[in-house]
Amino acid sequence: MYINKAMIFGNLTRDPELRALPSGMNVVNFSVATNRVYKDRDGKKQEQTDFHNVVVFGRQADTVNQYLKKGSSVFVEGRMQTRSWEKDGEKKYRTEIVADRVQFGPKGSGGGGGGKRENAQQAPEEEVSAGGGAGIEYPKDDINPDDIPF
Repeated sequence: MYINKAMIFGNLTRDPELRALPSGMNVVNFSVATNRVYKDRDGKKQEQTDFHNVVVFGRQADTVNQYLKKGSSVFVEGRMQTRSWEKDGEKKYRTEIVADRVQFGPKGSGGGGGGKRENAQQAPEEEVSAGGGAGIEYPKDDINPDDIPF
């Protein structure tokens, strides 16, 4: 059995780019940055940023294009895929995540505005996926660790 599953949570590095396939289906491309903090051999704190290309198809692409923008936080689930093509006689490769599910992150997170475009309605509270479904309900108040019973 083989598994090809990718899950990332990060911030968009650029606005989504909407295009239409010859079949008429919409496709949107965007890039997500994820950060990793670790200690090196000397015990110094280091931070590493990785950039992931994401592709979303169909109705989900329309919703992503409408509500997300640079800086918005997002959770993406999908599969890894590498495409290749020739340009000027040189073979080019691009590895990307083909999204099965895109879920908007918390409002106000990320450097750019938390999932709301200018001149657009309020972003929906639900996750954006092919099958729909309920989104994450974030607590309205801060959680006090002393209130946790275990």
